[in-house]
Amino acid sequence: MGNLDKQDSAMQLELAQRIRDILVLDPDKGALEFKQTWYSWGQLQRGMDRIEEMLNHAQLPKGAAVAIVLRNRPAHVAAVLQILASKRCIAPVNPFQSADKIAADLEKLQAPVILADPEDWQHQEILECANKTGAVAIEITAAEELSATLIGERDIPGAGPHHELLPDTAILMLTSGTTGPAKRIKLSHSSFSQSVLSAAQHYGKDGVALKLKTGVSLLSGPLVHIGGLYFVFDSVINGRSFCLLEKFSVPEWVRAVKAYKIKAASLPPTAIRMVMDAGTEKSDIDSLIALRSGSAPLPLDLQEEFEEKYGIAILDVYGATEFAGAITGWTLKDHRQHSTTKRGSVGRAQPGVELRIIDPDSGDVMNNGVGLLEVRSKQASESCWVRTTDLAELDEDGFLYIRGRADNAIIRGGFKVLPREVEDIILQHEAVKNAAVLGLTDRRLGAIPVAAVELHDGYNDISEEELIAFVRKSTVAYKTPAQIKILDDLPRTDSMKVSIHTLKEMFSHTENKEPSTTK
Repeated sequence: MGNLDKQDSAMQLELAQRIRDILVLDPDKGALEFKQTWYSWGQLQRGMDRIEEMLNHAQLPKGAAVAIVLRNRPAHVAAVLQILASKRCIAPVNPFQSADKIAADLEKLQAPVILADPEDWQHQEILECANKTGAVAIEITAAEELSATLIGERDIPGAGPHHELLPDTAILMLTSGTTGPAKRIKLSHSSFSQSVLSAAQHYGKDGVALKLKTGVSLLSGPLVHIGGLYFVFDSVINGRSFCLLEKFSVPEWVRAVKAYKIKAASLPPTAIRMVMDAGTEKSDIDSLIALRSGSAPLPLDLQEEFEEKYGIAILDVYGATEFAGAITGWTLKDHRQHSTTKRGSVGRAQPGVELRIIDPDSGDVMNNGVGLLEVRSKQASESCWVRTTDLAELDEDGFLYIRGRADNAIIRGGFKVLPREVEDIILQHEAVKNAAVLGLTDRRLGAIPVAAVELHDGYNDISEEELIAFVRKSTVAYKTPAQIKILDDLPRTDSMKVSIHTLKEMFSHTENKEPSTTK
């Protein structure tokens, strides 16, 4: 075994052992709160033990994929902890879709075991899928204890075929589905372990001392996405109790912040805007010192407005599913020193992460200017440079600025249009609250930009033609959207990103017409 393999094995062992060690420190102390009911570290461990009994009885070896319809619920937390700690593979299935689509995803996975809530097992399509694929069906739920119960008569997987063994894969992670249908990426045990364990160093946490922390943290994002899973493992290995929201809502989020005097939380930009739009009082969330934001670009005006109103620092982060979470981010120290001079940055590289900018045409490394971002990270499965589709810029102090996405660039008759740039122009109109720009295929020009917007209250008389005229006055003709749709709400993914995939489907039902002024 080479040195790198030994390091990876040690990292996996360290994470799994850390989970076990934390659980037994004070079994009676509260580990997580869900709907104002607390579950202890001991209950969490007993739930994990029960799940392990059933997986062992099903003769499920290390590396086996375990499908889980992953909801923000206590038993699901126990399940993902145990699957990873036992060196099996978490295969999350998105619960925020219809039963037939859940069943289709499960059939595609061909996992030998399926874990799901009673809410999901009540659907005949999902039960039939388990029977069809020969999977052991296990119901996981929480009452006084976290329980796992066999559904049906099969306690050992049928003949299959079942998903191949993945001994090196911790999670068959779903991408966010922002630019197209969600796909699965293999996150290795070493990548995910490195991601969780390295964050403690970057953000100044005590990642060495084995003890339970005081205070409570808050998870309001979906477990089925990388940010939610990362949060759970980060909280557990650091001995930090947390409040688990089934889904984000302003009243519930404010209740938790106020009740537990939470000092740091994470929200995507959309949720930050919702907190402000709800008229949340400063006194209700004045325990917060910092709010970490990610999953979507953070508008500068939103950051400035929030920080001015509440006096709470927003620490932007940047990452991707492929890198097992965040690879750059702001620290409080950086925010104090550079918040006014580095506005718009997504922070600096975390430990073990290297960044560089590449000329998209020549492939040469650029010392300045905008180009394609490449990342080399211990969190990646290979120690090589990985090229992203993000257009980015690095300054002399190592702060990273995301300038757009190369794969979203719209080439209109030979001219490049960056959606982010056009969105910024549209947002300058006083009536526009949110905007999204995307490209549609055009027979004559190759592609054309179109836009969808949400309006602020009280601007119902604004027309789509008026918005197009506004953009046309502010930029060159080829950057002006051919169409602008006014929507009550922009469609979003479960992680609250604007769903470009859904918008494309909406626009596909409308004939693409170029404005008469476009050359």
